[in-house]
Amino acid sequence: MRDDPQALVENIRQWGQALGFANIGIAGIELTQAEQYLQAWLAEGMHGEMDYMARHGHARSRPNELLPGTLSVISARLPYWPADAATPAEEVLQDGSAAYISRYALGRDYHKVLRQRLQALATHIEAAIGPFAYRVFTDSAPVMEIELARKAGLAWRGKHTLALTREAGSWFFVGEIYTDLALPHDKPISEHCGDCTRCMDICPTQAIVAPYKVDARRCISYLTIELAGSIPIEFRPAMGNRIYGCDDCQLTCPWNRFATRTNEPDFAPRHALDQSTLCELFAWTEAEFLQRMEGSAIRRIGHERWLRNIAVALGNAPNSPEIVAALQQRSAHPSALVREHVAWALVQHTPQKHPPY
Repeated sequence: MRDDPQALVENIRQWGQALGFANIGIAGIELTQAEQYLQAWLAEGMHGEMDYMARHGHARSRPNELLPGTLSVISARLPYWPADAATPAEEVLQDGSAAYISRYALGRDYHKVLRQRLQALATHIEAAIGPFAYRVFTDSAPVMEIELARKAGLAWRGKHTLALTREAGSWFFVGEIYTDLALPHDKPISEHCGDCTRCMDICPTQAIVAPYKVDARRCISYLTIELAGSIPIEFRPAMGNRIYGCDDCQLTCPWNRFATRTNEPDFAPRHALDQSTLCELFAWTEAEFLQRMEGSAIRRIGHERWLRNIAVALGNAPNSPEIVAALQQRSAHPSALVREHVAWALVQHTPQKHPPY
C-alpha cells in the first residue's frame, strides 16, 4: 500500500471515519503566505500576553522544524457541539444569573480525545505499511491548524478567524499528523463568507477588528483563559456572564445552521456546566474545582482565575441578595487578583448616591 499513495489516502479516510472523524484531508507544507500574515499580526502586538506565539519563531509555519522530513500533513475534523446540552446556549447567555461556558469546554478536554484518536489513526497506518516518521498534534505545539485544514480541503478561515465548512459550520476541532509520507494533497477550499459580517457585528468587545483579523487583547476567550492578570475594566461589562471562553461569533454564523451534533460521549456536558448558576460555581472550593475539572480543559486556568472570571460575571448579573452575599463571602480571599475583581463586582451592585437637588 505504501507504493500506492492514492489507495493509502482512501484507506486513511476510511480508518479516520471509523474512529469518529467527520473528515480527513491531506495538506502540503508550503505556508509562506500564512507565515507572513502571522508575523505581521505578531508585530502589531495583537497576541497580547501569549508570548509563546512569538517565541516559537517560524516553527508554526515550517513543519520541517517540528518533524524533520515532513512531506504531508494529515488533517482531521471532529465535531464537538453537544447533542444533549440541557439549556440552549442562547438561553444561558440571556440569563444573567447563569454561567456561560464555551461549548467546546463542557465535556472532556479535547486535547486528550483528539490526541488519542489521531494516535490510533497513525497506528492503523503503521500496521498497514510498516514504520514511518510521524508526529501527532492537537493544539499542543506551534501548528497552523486552520491554514492546514484549508489546504487539506476541510474548511476555510471565516472572518472570525475560525475554521468553517458549508456542511457543518464551525463547531468542530481539528488535529494533525505530520508525516514523511509522500501523499497526494487535496485541493484547498475556497471561502464562502461573502458580504456577511454577523460575527464582527455581534462580538461583545469588538475584538474582530477587520475581516479575518482578531485582536486577542480584546477577545473574551483570551481575557478569560489566556490572560493571567487583571481583566481590563473597560471590557468587564461586555463580558456578561461568559466565564470561560465566548461563542457569540459562532452562534450568529449562518453556516452553523448546518452544524453537526457530536455523538462523542466525552464531549457531553459534565458536572451540569451547561446549566449551572454563577453562585453555584463561585462557591466551589479549590479542592472541589480541581476534582470536578479533572480531565477538563478548564482546569488549566486554575481556581484563582476561575473565581476572577465568575466575579466579573456576578458584577454583571441582575442585583439580588444571593449574588451580593456570594461576592461578600469572597471579599477577603487570599488572592489579591480575586479580591480586586470581587470589589469591582460589589460596586456594580451598590446603589449610587445622588447629590440632593
